[in-house]
Amino acid sequence: MSPQRLKNIIEAALFAARQPLSVSQLGKLFGEDERPEPQAIKTLLEDLAHDWEGRGLELKQVSSGYRFQVRAELSPWISRLSEERPPRYSRALLETLALIVYRQPITRAGIEEVRGVAVSSSIMKTLMEREWVRIVGHREVPGKPALYGTTRKFLDDFNLKTLAELPPLSEIRPVDHMQKELELRMAEERLEGESEAANEGDAASPEGDIPAVETGEAGAGAADEREDERGIVAEALH
Repeated sequence: MSPQRLKNIIEAALFAARQPLSVSQLGKLFGEDERPEPQAIKTLLEDLAHDWEGRGLELKQVSSGYRFQVRAELSPWISRLSEERPPRYSRALLETLALIVYRQPITRAGIEEVRGVAVSSSIMKTLMEREWVRIVGHREVPGKPALYGTTRKFLDDFNLKTLAELPPLSEIRPVDHMQKELELRMAEERLEGESEAANEGDAASPEGDIPAVETGEAGAGAADEREDERGIVAEALH
């Protein structure tokens, strides 16, 4: 089979898939007698990424594999395709997520110690429902509190291959930049869900439709909204 034919098959598979595909999964598309070596597949993926440079879509490698996605800078326009307004996560939720990301594994008490306020149960519930955070173990102390860490889906949604790609604390971007990335990923998920529902006659709600979180933290809500949107973790760790 010619390299161009192989590349066309891989490109089509990535477009048809609802989730990122790994090199191993792409290899399984082919019979044993025609299956390219993993390194050959990686080379074809590099060629594909080059083919799509300068266009509205990009081939991106994330933790789970490779996927085509809308370029982040086009988010303001693409998000308008969805009739429903993307949910906006509270500052408290994003700070909690950032602390888990940079201090994992961490207990709920550890998060509260740094932030100086109690962590709302609705925040932890939303992070776990969104599959960005999971329980990775329990601390060996009385009560055995749960230890929280991030998931592969967190890496995928934030366009990361590994946690090593996270920026240092001094380079953390403001909350509004973080929110724009989330809105783009949710808009893509919602549009995919709406398209599938229309094709199958399924009226179920799309996966990304998660309501915004109210923190319920005494004295924290209005004050947090008025603060400068400095780096999330940098501010939380002052």
